[in-house]
Amino acid sequence: MITDKKRRVDHVKIQIKALLLALLILTAPGGSLITACGGEAVQARTPVEGPVIDGAEAYHVIVAGGEPEGVAAALAAARNGMKTLLVEKGDALGGLMTLGMLNFLDMNHGPKGELLTRGIFEEFYNALGNAFDVEEAKSWFLQKCQEESNLTLYLNTEILAPVMEGSQITGLRVRRDNQEEEVLRSLAVIDATVDADVAAAAGVPYTVGGEDYGAYGTLQGVTLVFELSGIDWQGIVRYLKNDGNSGTDADATAAWGYGAEAQKYQPVDANMRFRGPNIARQKNGNVLLNALIIFGVDALDPSSYAEGIARGRQEIPHIVAFMRENFPGFENAAFVDAAPRLYVRETRHIRGEYRLTITDILENRDHWDKIGYGSYPVDVQPTGPDNFGNVIGVPDIYSIPFRCLTPLEVDGLLVASRSASYDSIPHGSARVIPVGMVAGEACGTAAACAIREGLSFRQMSADEEAIRRLQEQLQKQGAYLAAYTPPRMAVMDHWAYPGVAVMREMGLTEGGYNNDYRLENELPNRWALQNKLNKLMRLAHERSAGWGEEQIPLWEVSLPDDEITLGEVFIATAQGASIGEKARISQWRAGVREQTGGEQAGGMQPASFSGEEEAKQYLLDRGILLEQELGHFSDAGEIAKYSQLLYLLGNLYTTLMNE
Repeated sequence: MITDKKRRVDHVKIQIKALLLALLILTAPGGSLITACGGEAVQARTPVEGPVIDGAEAYHVIVAGGEPEGVAAALAAARNGMKTLLVEKGDALGGLMTLGMLNFLDMNHGPKGELLTRGIFEEFYNALGNAFDVEEAKSWFLQKCQEESNLTLYLNTEILAPVMEGSQITGLRVRRDNQEEEVLRSLAVIDATVDADVAAAAGVPYTVGGEDYGAYGTLQGVTLVFELSGIDWQGIVRYLKNDGNSGTDADATAAWGYGAEAQKYQPVDANMRFRGPNIARQKNGNVLLNALIIFGVDALDPSSYAEGIARGRQEIPHIVAFMRENFPGFENAAFVDAAPRLYVRETRHIRGEYRLTITDILENRDHWDKIGYGSYPVDVQPTGPDNFGNVIGVPDIYSIPFRCLTPLEVDGLLVASRSASYDSIPHGSARVIPVGMVAGEACGTAAACAIREGLSFRQMSADEEAIRRLQEQLQKQGAYLAAYTPPRMAVMDHWAYPGVAVMREMGLTEGGYNNDYRLENELPNRWALQNKLNKLMRLAHERSAGWGEEQIPLWEVSLPDDEITLGEVFIATAQGASIGEKARISQWRAGVREQTGGEQAGGMQPASFSGEEEAKQYLLDRGILLEQELGHFSDAGEIAKYSQLLYLLGNLYTTLMNE
């Protein structure tokens, strides 16, 4: 058993070792001094010797995973004078973009149309565009790595486990080409695997899927991209430019549309959905389609993953036959192949020094330790055939903090993938590849900075001067980090916004592509109140589990009528608030113990209110309804509006968790 004292001793030893090694590399070959973060990256491409760790030659940086994020991390580290190793389990680089055949990228532009994701991603974008040929992309990634004298590439290499010294990661245990295991050592490791496999194995805490907002066991659907031949591209362009739908279009290399047509498809496998496809051409005239959503796949389970691919391949022939009959331009379509890897949108979400929130994204927040920007819509894809997912909102611009890449509990490690420290809901935006490549480049550059300055990543994440130097170096490399004043969303000036923001964090409201929360709309039925209040109370119960005897009891409301008046919202909200009263909880638990000899049986009942006025006064007394907002709650007999509901329920949750 490793004690806390031993961990501290190990950590100090490792820090001393890192400092000594840092001193050895502060001088570049030929005796020229390298600045703290590497100076001009192009001047640091002279071959360097790696450190010696425990008597053996090692690397400054090991990058796990040849995804686009991993390639960006490895290139950045190598260009900054670090002896770098990139390890990939497959036979090609590019991951989702190549082996997953996702060749149509989700772009991020700022309020003035400026490209936000620059640096190494912009190098790729300028060379191949946002709809590209997969084989050309494979060649581009490989060529870029081969150009770097300080970068070694291991393909067909299985990562078996992290090498740990206490809480410090010091390398990887791998197997190359199915040969014997070997141990690779380094001063820093960057986990660019899609599922943060290295971080998880090293002991970094994480959540899975929608667990962090109470949607336990839910994962966004996965996609199997597939290739078709026999396509009439000009027929596709003509149809989509003349279908009367402003949301569809096509150009020389990409097309998007056919949503209405796709909805008519009835899947053979009921746990799937065929949606309007994103379509991108290949150099050989074939097209790749991102359209088939497969539910019930746990990508962390190898057997479930393999079954997902098999299920998708079985469904595709039926889809192709349907497209021939219903999609203009696809009359002669023929199936060629499917991607060898799934497009997996969501698995782990690690816990880092900071967790990006949906409020960060939809308030366009700028963080002091930013390493890049994003702006893609918060696109939470469906989790099953019974739902269609949600667009929670669309930001103008937001920043990615370096702290999101710095995991808790493990030192010497950064995480550069969609599994970085983002809450599940904002991950719907931050997960896209261009943002991931920006994060990857930041990780590789940060590794060089930290090693040269003798800092741990955790120290760097709390050091404003160190972050400033990192940001300056990233900008020298072409990153876009121009200062901005956060654009203010119109909803932020609405009187009900405090409640809206709280409910949005729990996945209980969304603004869609227009950031319209329908605040002045009347509640359509009882479910609008009942479902939201019941989930809120369940979350309050679960999140107060560490409060001991003061844990908020589990309680649900059941409403008999479909028409929900404001008075009924008052009463239901007041009942929920009464469940959280500490004095009533204490009294209830004491009564239960007395009746059952310590066994808790039956649920706590809410307070009884004689009518809406008593409930309203109770909410005022508890601070859930504020005096200055009373004008918005004047008629208890009217049908309640979303603004009133979200305001009261959001304040209810805040009161329950903070009293």
